[in-house]
Amino acid sequence: MERVGKIIFYEDRNFQGRNYECSSDCPELNTHFSHCNSVRVESGCWVLYERPNYLGSQYILTRGEYPDYQRWMGYNDSIRSCRIIRNTSGTFRVRVYERPDFSGQLLECTEDVANLSERWRAREVHSAHVQEGAWVFYEHPNFRGRQYLLEKGEYRRFSEWGAMHPTVGSFRRIQDF
Repeated sequence: MERVGKIIFYEDRNFQGRNYECSSDCPELNTHFSHCNSVRVESGCWVLYERPNYLGSQYILTRGEYPDYQRWMGYNDSIRSCRIIRNTSGTFRVRVYERPDFSGQLLECTEDVANLSERWRAREVHSAHVQEGAWVFYEHPNFRGRQYLLEKGEYRRFSEWGAMHPTVGSFRRIQDF
């Protein structure tokens, strides 16, 4: 089933200024607005990217209102591409590994993990296998820091989910309510 969503980008804070409504993946948003200071997600779950063609820092947004970029943990007002997240409902299962290529210590989870170090002795996550659902990995505990979207599939190295280093402090399921 193809996911349907609706997201509205606003140039100014508090849903003011020029806006652009989007209902599908968009690799280049710069033609529609120059900067983004607030967002309203009317349906679906979305990943916003700091750079065109789905590159740069990622921000995962679920249904709701974000009156300024700090509300989605943004580093600045630059949003240049977006896409809808698939696999956001149903069952969830992820396996994380302490070494590349699915080796070393393994932890399998079906629920959110707010502090990975409390559940797992390994200090780094070098590979992951998302068996069901879509997940967001966070650099720090309690769902803080840089975000990385992992959809169903295999990630043999942390660079394959866009990370510069293997630090994962927490992760959660992405659910479309």
